[in-house]
Amino acid sequence: MASIKLVYIGGGSSRGAGTMASFLERGEHFRGSEVVLVDLDPERLEIVRRMSQRIADNKGLDITITATTDRRAGLTDADAVLTSFRPGNFEARALDERIPLKHGVIGQETQGPGGFFMSLRSLNQFTGIIEDIKAVAPKAVIFNYTNPVNIVSQAVSRFTDVPIYSMCEGLMYFPNTTLRAARLDPARAKITMAGVNHNGWSFEHLYDGADLMPLLDQAWEERRNDPTMDILERRMLELAVTMRSVPADYFQYYYYGPEILRELQGARLTRSETIMQALPDYWQHYTEQSFADVPDLDPNRSRGGIHELELALDVMDAYYNDTPERLPVNLPNTGGVLPGFDEDVVVEVWCQVDGSGVHPEPQKPLPHTVRGITQQLAEYQYLAAEAAWIGTRRDAIAALAANPLVPGLRVAEELYDEMAAAHAAYLPERLLR
Repeated sequence: MASIKLVYIGGGSSRGAGTMASFLERGEHFRGSEVVLVDLDPERLEIVRRMSQRIADNKGLDITITATTDRRAGLTDADAVLTSFRPGNFEARALDERIPLKHGVIGQETQGPGGFFMSLRSLNQFTGIIEDIKAVAPKAVIFNYTNPVNIVSQAVSRFTDVPIYSMCEGLMYFPNTTLRAARLDPARAKITMAGVNHNGWSFEHLYDGADLMPLLDQAWEERRNDPTMDILERRMLELAVTMRSVPADYFQYYYYGPEILRELQGARLTRSETIMQALPDYWQHYTEQSFADVPDLDPNRSRGGIHELELALDVMDAYYNDTPERLPVNLPNTGGVLPGFDEDVVVEVWCQVDGSGVHPEPQKPLPHTVRGITQQLAEYQYLAAEAAWIGTRRDAIAALAANPLVPGLRVAEELYDEMAAAHAAYLPERLLR
């Protein structure tokens, strides 16, 4: 079993308790390890640390857990760096969701202008993280969950030599939306998706070993007028039948944009505002559990559930313990493993992970019906990463205008200036001039 120093940047976040519970669930795989929680809020860090240590002690785990607000000190001699943080917290996300709506554009956490500005804020922090890693942890590997994971990985892999693997469970769970709509059993399906994060499509879709599409066609004919069908499931089933490929849920924003925009504009609260209403109870629960003899997280009072960031920990486990696993990872398209995308573009594909690294499986081309929009999103990703890492206001506006959700240069410019002003405290000066 691997004994490593794991530094968790974002360890005081609302997902920190669930992530540590997830890590300690597989704690026997990391006997003798040290975990350092790093964040800006010492009070919340201590809550997560105290709860985590009690879990470890109850399980009899030989794992040391500490916490610090000094990032560089915490990173010293790190083997693995788990990154999952949100600059500006949920208040910044609420601005990402609200401001675009004023301009007639969808506001969403990882898509469109909201995702763009989250990437600018996230990567502004990553420049310092990379400096610290180079200075005090030159052998460290980053396992990233900071959104947008594709743009973060794109920038770090292109502009630095620090190894980074970004994770998201989307490719594992997106097919289930379409299968639920068709009333099919996910256990009998084999659906392989690829693309860029949150924007993948299937190039293989089987059910009991045969083509899935005739079953989806039949389900659509039977259910297209069914008023009981969930709206997202309806959209994904219709999209799969039309495009002949199973989509990621996030494609609803691109193919059903006008109606979703109306829904968002008419909603009383954005998603972030809803989460912020729940946060005080989350932290009350975490505090209670940090003093409990045997901490027991309630999934209804925990951000994201009782186990979080499991995929990142699965990748880490397979990598450090050399226990091969097939898992989805975001990494550069080296060797053109996903046809139709440049080699230095980060793609999300299924990989074999073991002690020698992360190895993408050979991919088939995406269907022509969906390849174009995915390539457009990959180009936007590339431009966004460049603007965030080295660009100016002009570069950022060009990147934002390349996003399919932004209807023109004038809107991109007006949106950029308003959102940049709102987030100025989290952006470098070069993006504000």
